[in-house]
Amino acid sequence: MSRPSSPRPRGAQPAPSGRGGAAHTIRIIGGDWKRTPLPVLDLDGLRPTPDRVRETLFNWLGQRLDGQRCLDLFAGSGALGFEAASRGAARVVMVERSPRAAAQLRANQARLDARAIEIAEADALRLAAGLAPGSFDVVFLDPPFGDADTLARALALAVPLVAADGYLYVESGSTLDPSAEPALAGWAVVREGKAGAVRYHLLHRENEE
Repeated sequence: MSRPSSPRPRGAQPAPSGRGGAAHTIRIIGGDWKRTPLPVLDLDGLRPTPDRVRETLFNWLGQRLDGQRCLDLFAGSGALGFEAASRGAARVVMVERSPRAAAQLRANQARLDARAIEIAEADALRLAAGLAPGSFDVVFLDPPFGDADTLARALALAVPLVAADGYLYVESGSTLDPSAEPALAGWAVVREGKAGAVRYHLLHRENEE
């Protein structure tokens, strides 16, 4: 994987609003499906990663993810997973517990004929516990905001899944301090940013060049 490039300042872009579970859209920022709009249900707690945050993240990751394996552990709208697949990822596993959100992910997968994507309607923590160590090059982690216990448990399960030279991406409601998270011993935040209430971080093992 390419080393992350230096970040550029970017402002927040709010997700479109909707009512009563009706669909609005997100758009894919780059890659094979660039500018493609995808319907997203307006469900409680569903926060699609804003366009400019995704653009910044994939700039950090080197734009393309050709041949890489990605895990979107709290997929929600699927914004990160679909973006990764658009940029050439060989395998993208999306995990989403909500039946309605998972059904929308499957509909969008079918619309794109996205064969690299696998959608698992399951509890993220339970599924992660059964995955093979080192089986993903990039793990996207966006657990419910404000739930420190879920974040800590998710980190503990996600870290072993990242390949030796891979990256962990974390969105949270506050700045992530690796020294305060036992699961992140030996990891460092290599890039970070803020967009509205969202803090986003790209982490890499400290002993990897």
